[in-house]
Amino acid sequence: MTLSFPPGFLWGAASAAYQVEGAAQEDGRTPSIWDTFSHTPGKVLAGDTGDVAVDHYHRFREDVRLMSELNLGAYRFSVSWSRVQPTGRGPAVQRGLDFYRALVDELLGAGIQPVLTLYHWDLPQELENAGGWPERETAERFAEYAGIVAGALGDRVEFWTTLNEPWCSAFLGYGSGVHAPGRTERLAPLRAAHHLNLAHGLGAQALRAALPARAQVAISLNPAVVRPLTDKPEDLDAQRRIDALANRVFSGPLLRGAYPSDLIRDTASITDWSFVRDGDLAVIKHPLDALGINYYTPSLVSAADDEESAARNDGHGDSSHSPWPGSERVSFHQTPGERTEMGWTIDPSGLHDLLMRYSREAPGVPLYITENGAAFDDKPDAEGAVHDPQRIDYLQAHLAAAHQAIADGADLRGYFLWSLMDNFEWAYGYSKRFGAVYIDYPTQARVPKSSAHWYARVARTGELPAA
Repeated sequence: MTLSFPPGFLWGAASAAYQVEGAAQEDGRTPSIWDTFSHTPGKVLAGDTGDVAVDHYHRFREDVRLMSELNLGAYRFSVSWSRVQPTGRGPAVQRGLDFYRALVDELLGAGIQPVLTLYHWDLPQELENAGGWPERETAERFAEYAGIVAGALGDRVEFWTTLNEPWCSAFLGYGSGVHAPGRTERLAPLRAAHHLNLAHGLGAQALRAALPARAQVAISLNPAVVRPLTDKPEDLDAQRRIDALANRVFSGPLLRGAYPSDLIRDTASITDWSFVRDGDLAVIKHPLDALGINYYTPSLVSAADDEESAARNDGHGDSSHSPWPGSERVSFHQTPGERTEMGWTIDPSGLHDLLMRYSREAPGVPLYITENGAAFDDKPDAEGAVHDPQRIDYLQAHLAAAHQAIADGADLRGYFLWSLMDNFEWAYGYSKRFGAVYIDYPTQARVPKSSAHWYARVARTGELPAA
């Protein structure tokens, strides 16, 4: 049967500044932590960097035309903080803001809604030099930056997201070190998580002060679907521990104004959480107009036999440093089933589970799937076309799961495919292709894949064809 989505359902695609823009040293932009990280030998596969990426900075008009041809109703993009405010402090660089003004104008002219993310992992290096997200000042600087961008674009952008996947910023950036800035500490990820939460709250206040009343303010999380290997008590405890660190460390203060008591107990040997000051939690629990959910694959956990096995199976890369402070004695296991090029199991039931969970935990808050997609080994054929039936199957199954969640009562308002184009895939460099549009990196030619044409039909009709 054909599945029909509700009228007005928003069909979009997403990207992130460092992954697509390039122009790393143009018009006053200074290094972010990802510039520094990618230029550090051994941190990114093949020594790849985002210096050029897919040159979206110069080719955005061409890219918006592509979006229009693909019937996208919205484009989710992020702003490069160091392009707008190079030191993370002080006045804005107007040339940097001019790029985003031009991009937004181009989108609006094509009838595409701009959905702006203020922070997608690219902290100005100067703020990292001052301590980065583990320091409270970074949250305060973020609020200033939010006000600057809102002042420049608030008359044209109505959908604002403060942070994208703060878990990755905190725990992969400061715990396992597989993401920028590459620090491997135990206390720093917890401090960073709190100050990212605080940045959201302070940033949301700054946005509200600068934006028209009609504007929507949201955050995009990457909550984990954490399943136990068995129903043994020790495996259920492993599930609880990872759920606290992956999910409730953010949803607790955001939705309920409190950190989970079990998380505080689990991490008592690391910190007394005294970095949480009076009034912080009230600021963080700022009313949300929407909640973004990013989903790719579920996690399967058990109690670890020993610390070595836990370190080998941390679920996030080959680092011997754990992104799970206080819960290092947990092992992650491969879930059964077909996998993407990232090695991630394809399991659309996890998306349904998340949508239903957050429908219960955030009643009255509209949900958006702000990232969902898959990497496959896409290659042009002899005629230059790129056929990716695996991605079509992936999208078909996940959109069916989303439709089922709507039928089950989830207030799901939109879906953003990750990603619009192949791009710089963080520590994997250019080796993994998530895009609906193929990029020939030597020539920067754009070639819509068969999945792009399939998604364009879904976006145009609002209907998911039978599998």
